[in-house]
Amino acid sequence: MVARLSLHSAYPSTLPRRTLLASLLLVCCQGVATAATVKLENIRGYGFDDERQLVTFDTLAYDDVTGKVLARGKEAQSLTTDQVHNGAGKTLLPGLIDGHGHVLGLGQGLSQVELRETRTEAAAASLVSSFAQAHREQRWILGRGWNQELWDSRAYPTKASLDALINDRPVWLRRVDGHAGWANSKALALAGIGRDTLDPDGGQIIKDAKGEPTGVLVDNAMALLENQIPEPAKAERLAAFTTAFDHLLSLGITATHDAGISAAELADYQDLRQQQRLPVRIYAMLSAADPALDSWLKQGPILDEDERLVARSVKIYSDGALGSRGAALLAPYSDRPGETGLLVTPEPELGSLIKATVAAGFQANVHAIGDRANRMVLDKFAQLDDKTREAGRHRIEHAQIIDPKDLPRFATLKVLPSMQPTHATSDMNMAGDRLGEQRLRGAYAWRTLVDMGSPIVGGSDFPVELANPFHGLHAAVTRQDQRNLPEGGWRPAEKLTLAEALRAFTRDAAYGAFQEQKMGSLTPGSFADFILVDRDIFAIVPEQLWQTRVLETHVAGKQVYALGQ
Repeated sequence: MVARLSLHSAYPSTLPRRTLLASLLLVCCQGVATAATVKLENIRGYGFDDERQLVTFDTLAYDDVTGKVLARGKEAQSLTTDQVHNGAGKTLLPGLIDGHGHVLGLGQGLSQVELRETRTEAAAASLVSSFAQAHREQRWILGRGWNQELWDSRAYPTKASLDALINDRPVWLRRVDGHAGWANSKALALAGIGRDTLDPDGGQIIKDAKGEPTGVLVDNAMALLENQIPEPAKAERLAAFTTAFDHLLSLGITATHDAGISAAELADYQDLRQQQRLPVRIYAMLSAADPALDSWLKQGPILDEDERLVARSVKIYSDGALGSRGAALLAPYSDRPGETGLLVTPEPELGSLIKATVAAGFQANVHAIGDRANRMVLDKFAQLDDKTREAGRHRIEHAQIIDPKDLPRFATLKVLPSMQPTHATSDMNMAGDRLGEQRLRGAYAWRTLVDMGSPIVGGSDFPVELANPFHGLHAAVTRQDQRNLPEGGWRPAEKLTLAEALRAFTRDAAYGAFQEQKMGSLTPGSFADFILVDRDIFAIVPEQLWQTRVLETHVAGKQVYALGQ
């Protein structure tokens, strides 16, 4: 049978009556089996119903041809099927959806130097040097993951430490948040960046007391250097996509929202879709910075009834990131009194981009981290007429630091907060220094937003954070790092329940892509995207959530990953 579990929610169901009717028809016709029907018995299954409530079931039946769920629980038990499999008591969850990631960047990053675990500038430079020696064929040494806030000095790195070890090739290393980069002198020279180079709008070239560039570029200044890096060939991009897909499937991610893709990436996705080489469902956000934007808007959204590749949203940047002090704040940074951050897109241009995006029938998904940026974006959405705004399911990506007065506006305006729980646990060691206690009251405010009636689109922002969604579930429920610190959690009043966290990474992430009828809940008629994991996540202590391993991943009823195979 299907058992409903209580889950706090103030947000109404948006599923139309025809979905309920389709479910009733499936139940009424449960005694009639279709070709290639499969029943998975003896499972500890979790899903959601049409009211977004968590349910449990011990049997799942699906059609192996259409890849859609036929029934679950008691209705599935009484259905005659062609195949019956014993789940051996394993825990089954809906396929997890990462609501904000960067797929090509993930695939490329898995073959570049990774600096996430370094704890000093010297250690980071040494690791880069070792990588360069082992990869002499690479014309540029690329990597990411450094975070000066984890170093003893807590100071930005400089080109000098790289120059001492690598001077024969250019080096470019993105900060963990992707909003700053660290270069050696050869890379700066190739980009023509010197003491006389001016900061671009929305960017900053960090310089020393003598006016010399130190090697760190922030936000829009990064383009000055990145424009010199040779574009990867199509074959290299496709290989990176394949690497990323394999990695995501191994983590139980069956769908992801790719945030800010280029024209080349969209063409790659379309080729992969045509060749049936797209094992992960892609909800693409087209980059507002791409020269092809006007053409995309004229052509209109790209839809797919199988939901393998959908491009109906545009990713727009408003500000930078907190770690590099690029997040746009209403008042100066507490640890840098003269700075308030950067507007990557000027306010008038931001308003025009949002209006053009919405007028073309696209969803507007706007990056906003600081409280000034969040208010500015909410103001722009408020200028849209109510009907257009509410139908658009427009989103604020990250929604990290919000003035408490603006928190209720998300639900009032029906703007979705797209949030990444591990950002809080990564930022907690420096957020207080950057913001001060008063502003923290509206920072990473998941509980408050949910209580006010906003569904949260859960994600990781990979490769900024590790893609593992169980790290996100752990952070959402405990507000602790993987050492389970601090004790009791950081600002624990903003914790989510596990049911709410799982919903953010399944049903509500699907809602943020207009796909809640197709995935994320395992309701009859939706795609049979599911995973089997090595533990019942609702029966363990929350501190163990991040250790969960995926045993199998299935997309549309087809196994696409198995541990050890």
